[in-house]
Amino acid sequence: MSRIGRLPIDIPAGVTVDVKPGNHIFVKGPKGELSEKIDPDMKVAVKDGQIRVERPGETKRHKSLHGLSRSLIANMVQGVTQGYEKVLEIVGVGYRAQLKGNKLVLNVGYSHPVEFDPPKGIQFEVPAQSSIVVRGINKQAVGEITAEIRDVRPPEPYKGKGIRYKGEYVRRKVGKTGI
Repeated sequence: MSRIGRLPIDIPAGVTVDVKPGNHIFVKGPKGELSEKIDPDMKVAVKDGQIRVERPGETKRHKSLHGLSRSLIANMVQGVTQGYEKVLEIVGVGYRAQLKGNKLVLNVGYSHPVEFDPPKGIQFEVPAQSSIVVRGINKQAVGEITAEIRDVRPPEPYKGKGIRYKGEYVRRKVGKTGI
């Protein structure tokens, strides 16, 4: 049995969960509303303030979907209650980030500034010129936009300049040596 799939998901106060036919799940909480379509083979039951996901059989496909389905639902519940946040650091002389309205503008060594419009449900925050905070209720959307921002100038191994996740270790290489 899947160790993750068999765990129940507790529904916090202020959160409502609706399971529509075809396993279309709607989660509504204080921070917003999310929906996800889970594979119709999985059985999703809401009772006694908990959500349980059960699989119909022991096939490889059902075993794979069991933990995934439970994780997707748990992420939705956490998103509408606490939300998700990722922090990026900018390293490099002259590299900086700023907000213009709700648009993120990056100056990272190109001849032009790079601009990012926030997708629906995502907010940018720039507490300092060298850090960016991405917040939202959808874990997948937060991770995706954060990865897109990092791909503008990923950290390079010689000087370590670029955009990196907070706490990310950049393996450094030794440069050329003169004779």
